[in-house]
Amino acid sequence: MDPVELFHEVAATVPAYGRFLAEHRVDPAKVRTLADFAALPMTTKQNYTRRHPLPDLCRNGVIGDMIAVSSGSTGEPSFWPRSVSDERVITDRFAEVFGDAFGARGRRTLAVVCFALGTWVGGLFTVSCCRHLAGRGFPITVVAPGTDRREIRRVLPELAPYFDQVVLLGYPPFLKNVIDTEDLPWHEWDLKLVTAGEVFSEEWRALVAERAGIADPLRGIASLYGTADAGVLGNETPLSAEIRRFLSGRPDLAREIFGESRLPTLVQYDPQVRYFEEHAGTLLFSGGNGVPLIRYHIADEGGVLPYDRLLSFVAAHGFKPSASGPERPFVYVFGRGHFTVSFYGANVYPENIAVGLEQPEVSGAVTGKFVLEVAEDERRDRTLTVTVELMPGVRPSDEVAAAAGEAILGQLLRLNSEFAAYVPPERRRPVIRLREAGDPEYFPPGAKHRYTR
Repeated sequence: MDPVELFHEVAATVPAYGRFLAEHRVDPAKVRTLADFAALPMTTKQNYTRRHPLPDLCRNGVIGDMIAVSSGSTGEPSFWPRSVSDERVITDRFAEVFGDAFGARGRRTLAVVCFALGTWVGGLFTVSCCRHLAGRGFPITVVAPGTDRREIRRVLPELAPYFDQVVLLGYPPFLKNVIDTEDLPWHEWDLKLVTAGEVFSEEWRALVAERAGIADPLRGIASLYGTADAGVLGNETPLSAEIRRFLSGRPDLAREIFGESRLPTLVQYDPQVRYFEEHAGTLLFSGGNGVPLIRYHIADEGGVLPYDRLLSFVAAHGFKPSASGPERPFVYVFGRGHFTVSFYGANVYPENIAVGLEQPEVSGAVTGKFVLEVAEDERRDRTLTVTVELMPGVRPSDEVAAAAGEAILGQLLRLNSEFAAYVPPERRRPVIRLREAGDPEYFPPGAKHRYTR
């Protein structure tokens, strides 16, 4: 993608962006080089998309043929028009996952869409992209039970035996919970998973692969980096997953290359259709979507790594990936910074807690869902508190609480150098509160889960 060319097209055809440039006294004719482009003001929800009528955010003031709604995780929901042409571009990312990783070009594949259906972006967008794959000749059949567990239980046993493999698509904690709690013959169906929306650990990948009978976790579980604003921006490849697995065992190297002690999602993206930039440790992107966006700040913490730089880095530390992959750049994504909690000046990330709960000494008793918060006791002392959801049928016990606390503390000290340096030893051990599955206060069924309070 030539971002300067895209800029001129958007400036000429999108009424809201023309006004935005005028407000910032930008003359489009003077934007000729990449340096000129990098000096353009950033756009955000606050300064751009929420300040203009929806038609004015679209090319020639015409809303596209379908509307998606954001999840509203950072506030009120936003509306994002898109068109069939947008979906066709995004389908290339699905083709890479299904075709290159899952071998679906020559295997009868049942794609089971377990994202929420309706106006929210995940479900219907995924259904559309999977059907576009079928239109390209992939032997794929789509069924969309969404998050309705009864429908998942009903359709899978009936349909799965007719196919060579089954692909579940959904948010990581939901898919894990379905695999853990539904008494279905997962190991017989050559299961694969496509996830989005959350960072998961390599321990999570290995644990879920074992429970689902996925022989090769690097080629059987793939994460998409997507937003309601622009669809799928990048996807895991076997190459990016293998590099991530290597770095997960070397937190010192992960910190060196990513600048953080926690492990991000690592995906590859197509620079012909998306242009990424870094700004103060966060990501900007530009792309021609249903709502074309120029230097759009999505507030995701992360960065961009050229292909040669990352491969050279891991090679310098003795690692040569066995997986081949496209020679395209990488983008790494930690997620939104406001989902952390601060404890004695240290940022504590949900990812750190998740790895603790995925350790073998506790993973069998918990679902993986939790709520992280800093609470004050009666003496006004602050404590790091983790409320943990138990597996169905498991009752709260001191033994499970102790195992969870020990596992979480061990991973915090291993992965989070701030925590180890800032928090006094006597205040480090988290307080563990156990809740039964589906607890209405902390883990209500069907709701989009939030990991911090």
